[in-house]
Amino acid sequence: MQCSETNCGTPLFQLRSARIRQRHQFWYFASVTLVCSALTLWGCVRAPGTARNQLIFISEEKEIALGVSAFRDILRQARLSANPEINALVNRVGHRIAAAANKPEYHWEFVVIQDDETVNAFALPGGKVAVFTGILKYTKNEAGLATVMAHEVAHVLQRHGAERMSRGILEQVAQLGAMVGAASGAVDPQLAMGAMSAYGVGVSLPHNRRQESEADYIGLRLMAKAGYDPREAVAFWERMSGCPKQMIGRFCFRSKAAIPEFLSTHPSDATRIKQIEAWVPDALRFYHPATVSTNPMVDNSFIP
Repeated sequence: MQCSETNCGTPLFQLRSARIRQRHQFWYFASVTLVCSALTLWGCVRAPGTARNQLIFISEEKEIALGVSAFRDILRQARLSANPEINALVNRVGHRIAAAANKPEYHWEFVVIQDDETVNAFALPGGKVAVFTGILKYTKNEAGLATVMAHEVAHVLQRHGAERMSRGILEQVAQLGAMVGAASGAVDPQLAMGAMSAYGVGVSLPHNRRQESEADYIGLRLMAKAGYDPREAVAFWERMSGCPKQMIGRFCFRSKAAIPEFLSTHPSDATRIKQIEAWVPDALRFYHPATVSTNPMVDNSFIP
């Protein structure tokens, strides 16, 4: 229907125009959804250890190459610890966990970065692990350190880095589609922005928390197989919370924990500790003090 001076302001014309826009928006979102669904099916694999569905477009070889390159860049800029005792401790714990992980094709490396203000550790694809000295005041003992390192190694085993990159690709496709649709007038710009925001809160952030929980779950098994008591993981995370056990998640929060859990990339302290306590009995099946077990880790008992 063409707009003329006599009819373009009539309710009938406006109603028909609104219906046309609605049809355009429906088919546009349907097309974007179809493309994203096809990409999802193409990249769908099963996560080792939990059989969770994963979206991964990147080959493991490419993922490892990216991880090794990033690790070398970090080492060129970081200040490494010169403390022989700390380095020996981190390497001892790391190699026991690596043996339990049973990924000999990874060339495992463990380094200590001298930074007492950074309470963190990380692992990159290919078995490249770094521990900041700032986290050692919370680990307290070898089992506490094993909790941290097993969690990071679990991220590598589960290919969480490749999964995040793949989801990033999918999100870019959706964002590009929304931008094109808004620019062409096929989609209301506010509707497109609202959909992307809803995706972030409703899909992306929960997925990141699911990865963290999965790393906790697999990490418990790894530390147990490496000869470390998985019950020590509960004590470590209680120390990390900075709160008395009975007050965690109630009246006592770390400064960063003021962010509501649904807006965070990590589970809350209370949620994390509750999950770990529930998973400890399973992990104890793999626990043999001061030994490295070769029992398989794969089953479907993980609940994200």
